[in-house]
Amino acid sequence: MKRTDIGSGKSRIAQASAPASPPKTARRGNATKAKPGAPELPPRLAASTPPLDPGAFRRRLAAWYKRHARPLPWRATNDPYRIWVSEIMLQQTRVAAVVDHYNQFLRRFPSLIALALAPEADVLAAWSGLGYYRRARMLHKAAQFIVLERDGRLPTTAAQLRTLPGIGEYTAAAIASIAFAESIAVVDGNVERVILRLTGRAQVTSDADIAPNSPNLRAFIRAQAQALLPVTLNQALTAARIPSLRRGRTTGVWDASERIAIAASAHPTALAGGYDENTEDGAASRPAIPTPNAAGDHNQAMMELGATVCLPRAPLCLQCPVYTLCRTRGEHPTAPRAPQLSRPIAYLLDLRKRGAATEVLLERRPGDATLMPAMYELPPLPLDAVAGREPVLRVRHAITNTNYYVQVFAPRPAGPRSEALALRRAIPANAHHLHWVRTSRLSTIPLTGLARKVLHRLKVMDNPSLALLE
Repeated sequence: MKRTDIGSGKSRIAQASAPASPPKTARRGNATKAKPGAPELPPRLAASTPPLDPGAFRRRLAAWYKRHARPLPWRATNDPYRIWVSEIMLQQTRVAAVVDHYNQFLRRFPSLIALALAPEADVLAAWSGLGYYRRARMLHKAAQFIVLERDGRLPTTAAQLRTLPGIGEYTAAAIASIAFAESIAVVDGNVERVILRLTGRAQVTSDADIAPNSPNLRAFIRAQAQALLPVTLNQALTAARIPSLRRGRTTGVWDASERIAIAASAHPTALAGGYDENTEDGAASRPAIPTPNAAGDHNQAMMELGATVCLPRAPLCLQCPVYTLCRTRGEHPTAPRAPQLSRPIAYLLDLRKRGAATEVLLERRPGDATLMPAMYELPPLPLDAVAGREPVLRVRHAITNTNYYVQVFAPRPAGPRSEALALRRAIPANAHHLHWVRTSRLSTIPLTGLARKVLHRLKVMDNPSLALLE
């Protein structure tokens, strides 16, 4: 994958990394004099590592990425809508967990209009299993805002993207560079690790100016990432267009007739980002993204390097394309992680027959709950109510820094009816929060990730990922 490199960029590196005062030598008689603008390094590294050459770094990284980039579905498109969806899904989530959800989500909401017109419950149902459901709500709200206030046009710059709900600095930079070729660096945890090791700052942990999580260190990382970025000559992009949907409304809710009318106004062959094949004057409306996209490819290569080679533990240095340019070469000291908490928890699985259909009892969390509002889950049970009972399933479920050791209890199929009634009475939730739901509808409602996991394990709910094989 070719890249456009303008100049060596050495002066930019020097400006970005220049300390306030000249670095001190480590030991008298055996100290290595630091070059102006270079970060202070341990003597063994300062003596053996040449100054970073941004041009050489970019060329080696680009060649490696062309050969070794994983074939992820969002890398096969330049549709801004699909790239936006992928970046929201990838926030705090492993790539492996995102791939299936990404494909399913786009089958259900293939365009920005389809997402904007969908009820929130449908969006949450499609998101179920990814966790961090606030991301789905903000994605939905942003889609409605774009349709109502921006004629369906996704902003094309990082600064404009940050005005949308749910889009922060990292996500805005990723969308702007990958979808619109803006020359702006993306800094996630993987890129941060690469920069720290590459520049040797990871080795210097005693300096207050570059202490972990300090503003100075974050600014240093951003400056270094931007200095390594290729310069794109042509960043003039044609704004993406879809049929005008400006309706002069103040609400994002449509009734059924409006949904049909608006959906019918979209071009049937439009890309998922909402592009029409021809504008009013007959000119093509697809954004003029440079081929290749130097900034977007570079950012993805940096993230790929950190995710697959420059690992937090036991980095694969011998496979690293920029190993000879690195000033750390191996792991670096990191702050100890907070210990994981453990919490036992119990749930009820209660099934009943209603004619030929099977129904399962679920609890709907309050709409104003601080955690996963309006989501459906199996009814929680007090631990003392199930003391001495044998669960039908044990499973561990991790959320952030807590490991939940889950036990699922169910009435015996041939047991007395009083057993089921006793377990239902033990549910602390109010009766109006409990709902009998047909198992055939489970894939269409917003289930918590834990509920989905349990229902899959117990064969109550079909695995939707099998649909990808059809």
